[in-house]
Amino acid sequence: MPVKNGTAKFIVESIGRKVNIQAADVSKLKCFLLRCVLLASQVPSSGLESTTMVLSLTCAVQNYDWGITGVSEVAELGERNTGNVSDQSKPHAELWLGTHPSGPSLVKATGLGLKETIAENVAEFLGDKTHARFGEDLPFLTKVLSVAKALSIQAHPDKELASKLHADRPNVYKDGNHKPEMTLAITEFEALCGFVSGLALAKNLQSVPELRSTTGESVAAAFVSAVGTDDEKKALKDVFKAVMTASAEVVKTQIEELVNRLNGADETSLSAIDALALRLESQYPNDVGVLCAYLLNYVVLSPGQCIFLAANEPHAYLKGECVECMATSDNVVRAGLTPKLRDTEILCDMLTYVAGEPTVLNGEIIPSGKSTVKRYQPPFDEFQLETYDVPGGETCVAVPSPGPCVFLIQKGSGEMNGDAIERGAVVFAKASEEISIEASEDVLVYRAMINSRVF
Repeated sequence: MPVKNGTAKFIVESIGRKVNIQAADVSKLKCFLLRCVLLASQVPSSGLESTTMVLSLTCAVQNYDWGITGVSEVAELGERNTGNVSDQSKPHAELWLGTHPSGPSLVKATGLGLKETIAENVAEFLGDKTHARFGEDLPFLTKVLSVAKALSIQAHPDKELASKLHADRPNVYKDGNHKPEMTLAITEFEALCGFVSGLALAKNLQSVPELRSTTGESVAAAFVSAVGTDDEKKALKDVFKAVMTASAEVVKTQIEELVNRLNGADETSLSAIDALALRLESQYPNDVGVLCAYLLNYVVLSPGQCIFLAANEPHAYLKGECVECMATSDNVVRAGLTPKLRDTEILCDMLTYVAGEPTVLNGEIIPSGKSTVKRYQPPFDEFQLETYDVPGGETCVAVPSPGPCVFLIQKGSGEMNGDAIERGAVVFAKASEEISIEASEDVLVYRAMINSRVF
């Protein structure tokens, strides 16, 4: 991506601040020399009054075993973004767009990390209000997910718990931040999300004998009696904890009985939840997480629909492809549907036990001429998502945000602020940057940004 006039101005100022680098500091010296080379080849000779700054990024691909093998969004976007041929015999699970150290994005023009680049001029890149509110790093992390089989029954800790877990076991919990998140479906997308209502769970405890046996008669009966009272939340915690901490022998016996009963029933009599339980058992045999199909809301999102999850809420993504945005963290507390470490006691204790159907966002339409712009705004300060569906031959201008933005070109080709873009391109824009999207063919762009309510 050619360096624009304002970018040149920024780099010139950065080098001006770097003239006191000592030769003994090899790491800083390398960065300094790299910037000099970049300037020598790309800085224009005039027009330094602008402050335009957009950076093309190379992003990290994650090959987790639950990812899609073969053709997938992550495999195709990752190949186009990095220039590396995807090995489609491997599962491709996630494409990370951001600064988290487990999968940092790099600035294509310099090879430097986005986090390190931001650190060169925090106020310029993040904006004063973002800097004051969130510190010196990009406060959100964006991912593309390609899900072939269920992820773990999990929740993400709030800041207080995250800080404690990170201090106690930094090798497991990599940072001290919380991780609220939102998920915007690219394809039809399935998830378990939050606890079902009290009435729904009471019905399941009465109609699914294997769930009731795993819970225990006294705990199940106490919950049914507590529905609609002030004791319902505590009773829900008792049910969930009884199921998740049941002995391996009890879980194995009850799941085998569940599978035998469902397989022996008329297929037309099975509910969508029963079919889901059978699918989960085929992926994770005799795993207690199979029973969570009857405890958590089963949600099927259509493309363009979105759900959000606060910290300390149970969930599991099941199948499909999506764009996900979250606070910059990779903390996950797991308790089922996984071969990884399970912190069952912590998970059971950390949850809010709020029950009921999750909110599904369809996106707020933002008037934008012939383009279709939608905004997905969760109740979290760190992030929101927007989509820009721009017809070929049209131009759409993204309203500047006072904070930084990350753009993913999911479909089509054209130009962004005069630079060529195509499927798989990822662009970082500094605070208050006006972005013009010119579509040479139909383009779909996702924009991750700080929640506009912050400003």
